[in-house]
Amino acid sequence: MSKNSTAQRLPRAKGMDMADVYLPKECSKKVRHLILPEVNQRIVDEFIEILGMREEFENHGVPIPNKIVMYGPPGTGKTLTAFYMAKSLDLPLVLVRLDAIIHSHLGETGSSIRKIFDYARTFPCVLFLDEFDAIARTRDNNDEVKEMARAVNTLLQCLDDFGDRSVIMAATNLEKDLDQAIWRRFDTRLVYPLPKQAERMSYIGLLIGEFPCDPEVISWASEQLAACSFADIEQMILKAKRKAVIERETLRLKHVQGAIEEYKP
Repeated sequence: MSKNSTAQRLPRAKGMDMADVYLPKECSKKVRHLILPEVNQRIVDEFIEILGMREEFENHGVPIPNKIVMYGPPGTGKTLTAFYMAKSLDLPLVLVRLDAIIHSHLGETGSSIRKIFDYARTFPCVLFLDEFDAIARTRDNNDEVKEMARAVNTLLQCLDDFGDRSVIMAATNLEKDLDQAIWRRFDTRLVYPLPKQAERMSYIGLLIGEFPCDPEVISWASEQLAACSFADIEQMILKAKRKAVIERETLRLKHVQGAIEEYKP
């Protein structure tokens, strides 16, 4: 994937208020606290390396991957991975929440899907489709109306026609609901479990940073916050730091305990 040196001059498409566009510098700020499971980090790094070896892969007749589907509980790092990918490739991120483009009027959902893909094809980018299951759900469900089945067909066609100048990333918390034909369109899959003990400790350490802290806080908090997502951990550590600032104290166990009791993860 070649780097985009013209990211500051992104084309603007009429009616594309359904997408948020982030430049590479903005993406860098978003991923300061990203911690990926070891296997995911390895897959993402290899993915990026392959995109930088396009000519060699083409010479060998090996297709270049450019579609990633991410699934797992909320708050485990799926969205941040999309920002990380855009930052690493020095490409703008086009973020679309698919649940926000569903229309009750016949044909409008499919039309919105086409607009998104047409826009993302006008310049190299990372197209991130959040809440992917809102449209990519199986067409076999009894509660699916014909309009949504047509929307899935439109999505499949757009994925097939997208080309390989850009990267498509999709995220869902409901992977079991995705249509099987959707799965076949993605060459890379990333599973996001809740963080393990070592990952929680590393993340809490990043969140605390240079803030004055009692030495036992990180290990104690990581044990207390087992089964929590990164997003929940962030909220509680920030709440604990606020308590410490109010009391003009070092961050202590009592502050974390108070934050847990109030936040109720």
